[in-house]
Amino acid sequence: MLVLSRKNGEKIHIGDDIVIEVRRISGSRVSIAVQAPTAQRILRGELREAATAFEAADEDESSGDAPCVVVPSRIPIPSSTSHVIH
Repeated sequence: MLVLSRKNGEKIHIGDDIVIEVRRISGSRVSIAVQAPTAQRILRGELREAATAFEAADEDESSGDAPCVVVPSRIPIPSSTSHVIH
């Protein structure tokens, strides 16, 4: 594991297309900005385990015959008076 110290506004480059920037330091909290390709998945540490469990459950469900759920969509009604029923 590489450990680096950074000041507010300083950046870390990972490869050619990922940049991490320290945006704000306030007490024990640090705000960072991550610039990466949209195909690169970025998760906070506490969410990674939940996402992995969700994906595993999704794979289990998709391997069998999963029920189909149909959700009706709302279609906007035109405001024209020719469609008004009295």
